[in-house]
Parts: sequence; C-alpha cells; structure tokens
Amino acid sequence: MNALIKKLQAIWEIEDLRNRILITIGFLAVYRFGSFVILPGVDSAALSKAIGSTGGMMGMLDMFTGGSFFKAAVFALGIMPYISASIIVQLLGFAVPYFQKLQKDGENGQRKTNQITRVITIAITIVQGSAYLTYLNAQQGVILPEIPPTVFWLANIIILTAGTVFCMWLGERITDKGVGNGISLLITAGIIAALPGAFVQEFYLKLDNLIIFIIEIALFVAVVMASVALVQAVRKIKIQFAKHMIGKSNLSGLGTERDYLPIKLNAAGVMPIIFAQALMFVPGAVAAGLGAESGFWTQMADFTSVPYNIVFFILVVVFTYVYTALIVNPQQYADHLKRQNAFIPGVKQGNDTAEYIDDVTTLVTLPGSIALGFISIIPGIAAATITSNVGFAIFYGGTSLLILVAVVLDTLQQIDSHMSMHGYDVRKIKTRTRSTETDSVI
Repeated sequence: MNALIKKLQAIWEIEDLRNRILITIGFLAVYRFGSFVILPGVDSAALSKAIGSTGGMMGMLDMFTGGSFFKAAVFALGIMPYISASIIVQLLGFAVPYFQKLQKDGENGQRKTNQITRVITIAITIVQGSAYLTYLNAQQGVILPEIPPTVFWLANIIILTAGTVFCMWLGERITDKGVGNGISLLITAGIIAALPGAFVQEFYLKLDNLIIFIIEIALFVAVVMASVALVQAVRKIKIQFAKHMIGKSNLSGLGTERDYLPIKLNAAGVMPIIFAQALMFVPGAVAAGLGAESGFWTQMADFTSVPYNIVFFILVVVFTYVYTALIVNPQQYADHLKRQNAFIPGVKQGNDTAEYIDDVTTLVTLPGSIALGFISIIPGIAAATITSNVGFAIFYGGTSLLILVAVVLDTLQQIDSHMSMHGYDVRKIKTRTRSTETDSVI
C-alpha cells in the first residue's frame, strides 16, 4: 500500500503525466454521459420493460457500450462499428496488395488507412443503425406514436452515426492527449460500468447463502489471475549480437539488456474469441428461422449447453492458429535480426531462422490456444453451474475479461513509461518503500 501511495505521489508530481491522466478521465466522463442521453422519440421506460434482461449477442453489445444499447442512447452503437471497420482493414492488409502497400508507406500510409477506416466506420454505422432502429420498432410501445416514422428514422440514423463518430474522435483524442489506447479504454469503460451492477445483483441473489458468493468471488479472482498470466506470458528465444573488433577489444553491436526475442503465448489476443463468437451467432439465427424450440440448433444457440461450448472451444483454438499465422511473420523477424547483425545461437541467419521462429511460434500457440479456449467457455460453465445471473457469469472469462485485463496492463505500462521518461525508476520506488519499512522495524 505504501508503494502505491509513493507511486501516486510521483505521478502527481509529473505535470505532463498528471494532465494526461486528468484529460483521459475527462474524456471518459463525457463518454459515460452520452450513455444516458436517450434518442428522440423513444420511451425509455417502455423499452426497459420490453427488453428486461437479455443475454447472448444483445447482452454482449450492451456491455461493450456501457449499457447504452438497451437504453437506446445516442451512443447505443458505441465504438463497435469502428472496431469492425478496423478488423476489416486489418484483414484486407493481409490479402489486398493496395493495403499491403499502405502498411509499408509509413506515416502517409497510416494516414490514408485511418481515413479509409473512418469511411468504412460510417458505412457500417448506417447499416447497424438501421438494424438497431428496426429492433426498437419491433418492441411494443417503445417508439412514441406522435413521431412520424420517416422523421424518426432519418433523425436517429444521423444521431447514431454522429454518436459513433464522436466516440471515435474521443478515442483518438485520448490516444493523442491522454494515457493508453483511447479506443480500448472506451470499451473498457463500458465493461467496468457494467461490473458493479452485476456484482451487486449477484450479492442480492446469494443473500441466503453468502458462502457461495464468497466462493464465486474467489473463483473470479483466480480467473483474473489466469487471464493476466495468459496476456503477459512470453517464450523467450535467446539471441546474440555479432561482436566488432576494435583494436584488441570485442565490442558487441548492441547492449545485452534484452538479448532475447519474445514470442507471446497468446499473440492473437481476443480476436479468435470475437471471430468464434460471430460464427456461434449463426445457429441462433437458424433456430429462430426454423422456429425450433428444442433439438440441436437450439442447443447450439444456448451458450450454457455442452455442444455449444465444445464447438466454441474448438473454434477458438482453430482461429487462434489462423490469426497468429496472419499477424506473426517469421520471415520479418528473421530479416530484422539480420539487419541488426543478430542471430539465434545454433541457427543460421535467413530462412533457417525464419523456420525456427515459425516452429517455436507453432509450439507456443498450442498451450496458448487451449488456455484461451478454456477462458472463453468459462462464462457458459459458470452460468450453467454456479450462478443464474448471466450478467455476472459473463465476467468470468471470454472477451470482456481479456479486454479488461489487457487494457489495464497496457495503460499501467504506459504510465510507467512516462514516469521513466521523466527520470523516475518505478522499480526503485518500490524498493525504497520496502527499505524504509524495514528500517522502521529495525
């Protein structure tokens, strides 16, 4: 605790870092405020009664938007269209030569890529906004009868699009002027906003048996720790730098502070879960189209059923390998090492190095994909066994928890980097605190 206080004091003393944190908090407050501004022509009380508590894809969207989706707020679509557009552009970068060229054009290419992403975001928002308004129209008594349908649609399509564009602008401003990745922080803010309510609701449901609630919290902490380990775990490939002869001395071409190549256990992040989740929505649509009330398709639409979780687990493992193969380029690693005059001991530079890195990545991805698969199905297992509160169970793993853990860790690392830039050694702050405590005991 003393180390935390010392670190907070150090952060407050750095004016630039203090201002960045305050700017970030201010922008996040604006984002949360927009989650409570209701679209014109919508009866929020009737909408709340009509929707109630919904899980599945709708519940996931509502969590990512901080509750805006079920409130019919101006930020109902949140930043999700931008995320979809970014994924599309990223995938195009692997397949389309034009986008591959943009990725290699440096800052100018990045600027054009951002412009294309924004245009695609607006197009996706218009399509999703139309679907969302159709969803609202299907709810009985939600839309005020005195509002003409044409006016309602036109006005709210514009508002929803403007809301998403504003969220996108907020994210970019946080990245530029604040701390952390702005887009990720907006999603995290939505997830954190839903977390207290889920815990409070679960507490009231378990008032008659608080021991079960304590066990649930302990299991939740264990899953969080496992997620942190999965996000941070790396396989270190030892590398050496060729030495240059200067007189009679050997001088290495680079320092030995980090003479290894880190290969992440989960290089794909949360993308495999997102792709797998998108495919798992198909059985639900098929079941709804067939009007089935039981059978295979209905089980596949229930995220607590055994068939659903088995298929979901397999899809996550498969997509982890696919996405890792897309984003991890062994040849690029090998070329970079060669340019830095570095090599892996016992492995020739060039193609042999690329093959070695590819083999290591394949081996490391196996336990990483299995761990990611288990974390992704924990919410379904929790909802089927220990709690009936879907809103609480969804935090036991899956996309929400991994995003939360990854963004928090990344933001803390950026704060430490800012402190290091201003001459503060974070490790020494903790060491000095412990030394002071020891001296006081002596």
